[in-house]
Amino acid sequence: MNKDFALVILYDLTLTIGSEVTLDKLLPKVMQRFLFHLSYPVGLILKRDTSNSQYHQIIDSVGDYSFTSLKTEHQSVLITGVGHEPCLSTNAQLLSTFSQRRKYTQAAWFPIDGEYSYLFLTDSTLETDIPLNEVFSPVIRNLARAIGLCQRSEQLTQNLTQDRDEARAELAKTLQKVEHERAFLTSLKNTIPDLVWLKDKDGIYLSCNPKFEALFGHKESEIVGKTDFDFVSKELAEFFRAHDKRAMYAGKAMQNEEWLRFAADGYEGLFQTTKIPMYDDKGALLGVLGIAHDITELKAAQDRLQLSASVFRSAREGIMITSPEGKILEVNDMFCSITGYVREEAVGQNPRILNSGRHSQAFYQHIWASIKDRGHWSGEIWNRRKNGEEYPEVLTITAVKDAQGTLTHYVALFADITEIKRQQRELERMAHFDPLTGLANRSLLADRLSQGMYGVKRRSQSLAVAFLDFDGFKLINDQFGHQTGDQLLSIVAGRMSSLMREGDTLARWGGDEFIAVFMDLHTNGDAEHLLQRLLKEVEKVVEINSKQLKISASIGVTYYPQSEDVDADQLLRQADQAMYQAKLAGKGRLHTYDPQADKLVRGHNEAIENVLSAIHQDQFELFYQPKVNMRTGELIGLEALLRWRHPERGLLPPSVFISTIENHPIAIDVGHWVLNRAIKDIQYLESEGIHTKVSINVSALELQQPDFVGHLSETLSNAQGVKPGQLELELLESSALQDINQVSDVLRAVQLLGVTSAIDDFGTGYSSLTYLKRLPAQTLKIDQSFVRDMVMDAEDVAILEGIIGLAKAFDRQLIAEGVETIDHGVMLLQLGCELGQGYGIARPMPLNQLLGWLTNWTPNPRWQAVHVITEEDRPLFFAGIEHRAWAAALEEYLRGMRKAPPPLGETQCQFGKWLNKFIAARTNTQSHYAHLVGLHHRIHQHASSLVSLNTDNKPEKALAGLPALHEMKSEFLLQLEALLR
Repeated sequence: MNKDFALVILYDLTLTIGSEVTLDKLLPKVMQRFLFHLSYPVGLILKRDTSNSQYHQIIDSVGDYSFTSLKTEHQSVLITGVGHEPCLSTNAQLLSTFSQRRKYTQAAWFPIDGEYSYLFLTDSTLETDIPLNEVFSPVIRNLARAIGLCQRSEQLTQNLTQDRDEARAELAKTLQKVEHERAFLTSLKNTIPDLVWLKDKDGIYLSCNPKFEALFGHKESEIVGKTDFDFVSKELAEFFRAHDKRAMYAGKAMQNEEWLRFAADGYEGLFQTTKIPMYDDKGALLGVLGIAHDITELKAAQDRLQLSASVFRSAREGIMITSPEGKILEVNDMFCSITGYVREEAVGQNPRILNSGRHSQAFYQHIWASIKDRGHWSGEIWNRRKNGEEYPEVLTITAVKDAQGTLTHYVALFADITEIKRQQRELERMAHFDPLTGLANRSLLADRLSQGMYGVKRRSQSLAVAFLDFDGFKLINDQFGHQTGDQLLSIVAGRMSSLMREGDTLARWGGDEFIAVFMDLHTNGDAEHLLQRLLKEVEKVVEINSKQLKISASIGVTYYPQSEDVDADQLLRQADQAMYQAKLAGKGRLHTYDPQADKLVRGHNEAIENVLSAIHQDQFELFYQPKVNMRTGELIGLEALLRWRHPERGLLPPSVFISTIENHPIAIDVGHWVLNRAIKDIQYLESEGIHTKVSINVSALELQQPDFVGHLSETLSNAQGVKPGQLELELLESSALQDINQVSDVLRAVQLLGVTSAIDDFGTGYSSLTYLKRLPAQTLKIDQSFVRDMVMDAEDVAILEGIIGLAKAFDRQLIAEGVETIDHGVMLLQLGCELGQGYGIARPMPLNQLLGWLTNWTPNPRWQAVHVITEEDRPLFFAGIEHRAWAAALEEYLRGMRKAPPPLGETQCQFGKWLNKFIAARTNTQSHYAHLVGLHHRIHQHASSLVSLNTDNKPEKALAGLPALHEMKSEFLLQLEALLR
């Protein structure tokens, strides 16, 4: 048995397993297929004896009638010499057990689950290249699951039978109750307040009831003896008389609908009138009995019901209505189409007829708990059609209650999502492989290339990335059609794939373009040899539909690693550029990327073209990062941050493309787009009741444009509902310093429009008093490089104090960027900076996510409790920073990132020196002081023990003690924070 034959067997057995749903048919049918494929003459179905696991009962047999008596008498046989996995056995004791009528020399043992097994016997020998366990374990597992499903199906059938009997009994009780109530309803009918009257054959009233009196506004005594002409208009009286005659001439009851206005109260309604000819016992006509029933509300209800029924029938979702007890009351056409049950089969049943058996009891308990708590449940579920086919559906169950809140019924709406699930599976397959050639696609290529780059660098080897483009393929495609072109691509791709080494990757990039990645190269010549073979393989003639087709390939190749650090995208671009050079050099050849020569070739221009294309195709988006008052939680503004939704590379940050267009005129176009988009987003926020300021980044090139202020003014004047004060311009400090006189003039002109301005990344340029005095910006934004390391860098904190002082001195609003943690916010508030922006508050987000963030945003409680430190507090404040840095240095030492540990003595660290001098004076009780001193002591004692473990060559134990150190450190810093409040 070879691998290909094994696959055929597995496929056939898998189809067989899926074709039966009952155990008594499933096991024999699968056994027959085993016998067919293995060519064994005899097969047995065995069931393990519950009293002795080595004995098995023969459930069924094929090929040897001597086993029939053992099967009939339910005798058990001893099975020895086999294990728990499929195997071939020549065990003499095992074979002798079954060699009663004929001698067997080999047995094939297939245990299915803990209960059933197959045993096949032969007097020859089965030869196989691969172990039976490897071949048949998957299908045996599937068979075991199928047995479980059959057993559950049989149990489900018993349950459904029981439910059916219970439903019938319940129906009988209901019918008895209905019959009992029928007599009561008959008596009620006689008291229904309909209009009742009696006329003789000439139309003279003989009698009427009180309701009819209200119609004419007269007593019965005043009506009797008169005709309709005495009470209503001639036209209406003639109408009444015509219908009287119609009934008398017909000799049977006749109905008509008519609008009647009551003289007593002016009520007007639609009535259904029935007129019945009355005869004496001799058959002589006496007159007409009339009964008029008010159907005004009924008619309106019928119209509504007709509309509802039309919606019910025409809905594209399956609809099922059940009683509170779970009995199906009604279903629509789509229900029948999806489930396979006709209406008559479903009505009266329990929805359990659709149960697939896939879900646990806990799953259904969760559903009903949700319906009980919220009145509805929605989700995905697997159900079973009438033909046994399982299918996924999106289901919504709603509990319907009457005006008194009493549950009246349940309504279930569902849609079959089998096709959607199939498409999802297909998409998952398509996500990694090209459907035409079966080669890796871009996604899989990116993953393998990234892993390959990491691997070869670690192993000090190299890899090659080759970009292949077929020459002459377009001509063939145009001349012979896309079908021939696809066949050609598939054949050539298969040929190329056969030349790839194990570990290499060949991927289809798109169209007639392919990417090859060659791993673990010792020299560049290794790859060039392989690529030359690819060139020759591509050039071989391909015959399709008796046509001799020939193409060639242009290949560009680059290598990794390089002298400069490059990523996977850069390697692909380099190979693409090299391929283009191969095309220019005459096609059908190989060109190696030269980093120095090709570095400037088309790169910059292509990037510019891509950005221009992104503007025209509306691929840019604005994300917004909130700026807040960290103490109060108030939203003070939003910074608009540009993102590029690239069709191939996904969402790109500005760092990927802004540097490319810097100082290029296209930067002005991008700036205009940002301004217009921000204005539209402000209008949207206003419509949602959010009144805030949006800041946009402005480049130095934009500020240098003569029409900058005019364009801004015109844009704002055309922006309905947007005030100039709702827009803020942010410019980099370095940009402002390029021409401070010109920038100052622009900002003053902008300020006259009502637009504010802010200096971004403040502190990174040449901040000076003169600079602040001359530049009319209202807000300074502290660069995040100072904020990011402030928790452990006292120098950064000192710079921050200086910037805060400058902002106060020049009456500038100050906001800190880079607030990434709660500790950053606490320290900034302690320094007197209340406004912040950063990941610790919110990441940049699309506009549609901003509303949800605003609803849920609250400042951290620690921020609300912080006080600004005094001059007296500064040593203690800086001591906390030193302590964080000390703990970080200790961890770096334990992780091998520095040679020596920080000072370990309690009085050696700067914090220890400050502790005795300042904390004792700030604690209210001796116990609190003792707790801080004790905690400080335990921190240093624990640190010393970790250093000792590391010194004793026990680094794992030392690292395992770091979490305890960090926990004590955090507790200690919280105590210090409390002292500073």
